[in-house]
Amino acid sequence: MNKLRFRRIITFSLMLVGIGAITIFNPSNYESKPTESVPYSNNNVSLAINALKKLPVKDRAPKTGYSRNEFGNGWGEIDGCDTRNVILQRDLVETKLDGCLVIAGTLNDPYTGGTISFKRGAGTSSSVQIDHVVALSDAWQKGAQLLDTVTRKALANDPLELLAVEGRANQQKGDGDAAAWLPSNKAFRCEYAARQITVKQKYSLWVTQAEHDALKNVLSKCPKQEVITK
Repeated sequence: MNKLRFRRIITFSLMLVGIGAITIFNPSNYESKPTESVPYSNNNVSLAINALKKLPVKDRAPKTGYSRNEFGNGWGEIDGCDTRNVILQRDLVETKLDGCLVIAGTLNDPYTGGTISFKRGAGTSSSVQIDHVVALSDAWQKGAQLLDTVTRKALANDPLELLAVEGRANQQKGDGDAAAWLPSNKAFRCEYAARQITVKQKYSLWVTQAEHDALKNVLSKCPKQEVITK
């Protein structure tokens, strides 16, 4: 084979390699493409289900030593008004006030879904009660007894922990946790679960396994439910 023919063969071979390279390198294969949107992030710390995962799961501690006074002697004050009336002002509509006192109003009860006409008086005030969403005795058995007195009083008067509700529903709940009691108004259960979780997270309380499972079951029906901030 003479030198001229050899060079032609080499040149032709290099041209084929170049054509192959051009064919293989397709710029469109390297362009950024839009990713599928997801309804929410599993790492979103504002989701109640993710906050639940962070709560410690333990058995109840003994109720020994519990009394309402461990959380302060009655209601505290917020901006010069007692906490009960502050929550009534927040949760009732069409309210009539006498200074700080709520003397009348209407409650759209979150626990039952019913409507209650509230009128202040010895025989009528109990129709609307202020519920500690995490019952104080439940809190005591799940970490609150380890808190100092000032923090326990803050817990008992925290608007995050308080809701104006129908008196009978509040009495039925008693000191039950989510494994023992849930609102009959199913439309409110997601927010109720989220509020309990938020309170327990804020005050370093724990849940039992049964309670954890009950809260998880509620939130499985509303995975986008966020923690409550106020």
